[in-house]
Amino acid sequence: METSTIRPRRSLIFFPGNKPELFAKALATGADIVTADLEDAIAPPDKQTARSETFKLFSQPVEGRQECIVRINSIRDKDGVDDLKMLLETAHPPKAIMLPKVKSPDEIKVYEDLLIGDHAKIRLHPIIETNEGLAACHEIAQASDRIDSILFGGVDMAADLRIEMTWEGLVYARSRVAHAGATAGIDVIDVPYLDFRNLEGMQQEAEAVKRLGFTGKAAVHPSQIAPLNDCFSPSAEQIERAHRIIAAFEEQGTGLVVVDNKLIEKPVLRSMYRLLAIAKAMAE
Repeated sequence: METSTIRPRRSLIFFPGNKPELFAKALATGADIVTADLEDAIAPPDKQTARSETFKLFSQPVEGRQECIVRINSIRDKDGVDDLKMLLETAHPPKAIMLPKVKSPDEIKVYEDLLIGDHAKIRLHPIIETNEGLAACHEIAQASDRIDSILFGGVDMAADLRIEMTWEGLVYARSRVAHAGATAGIDVIDVPYLDFRNLEGMQQEAEAVKRLGFTGKAAVHPSQIAPLNDCFSPSAEQIERAHRIIAAFEEQGTGLVVVDNKLIEKPVLRSMYRLLAIAKAMAE
């Protein structure tokens, strides 16, 4: 199994693109992904300032282990077109962009066609947050080998579904997005828990989405990062068990082994290799 591109994406935090002074603070939170936001956090009159200030941040290499990316506006909006135009004119672009409100795999193809040359290595992180996007999430998740994660936008999704943003109301949508991400072999990142003072509630929701197959969760406040990193990190027991399962398959050369008195079939190896790759990346 190819594990060289696997890395921890346990937590993600945004900062508004028109406040570049917050970039260093966002990096210091310990989040695995730090995202300059040109979309929801920016009022229409401030969009141009935000995009120019944001792209300046990448004129020099960003030190540290975090992924530093930019959430642009939807390509179906003028602001998204302006974001993309400035991105293409930037000599030192970010390594990845987040794509809001993606509705079809055709949108992903547009980015693939335009991001070429010096921009050909830019990675993609689409957000599923519309009814159309949910219906096409499997095709979206597999639309490009540049896609590293698929995100679930629960706030807009709830509005599109005409429901309250509750666990019960969104469990089908979350499950569908998790299924799409797992099928594509990419990370799946959940919507932030908006009540940043209720860390217990956030931890409960993080554990619940982890059981659905999510690999990380976004945050709205630095206090949420450490609990999220802890939730989505493999434990010492899980790491040790993964080593034993891999060793058992290597020693016996069969499609079925017994570990801890449980039958384990060979497809489980994929998740074991992934777990160890994440653990290794965390230790670097």
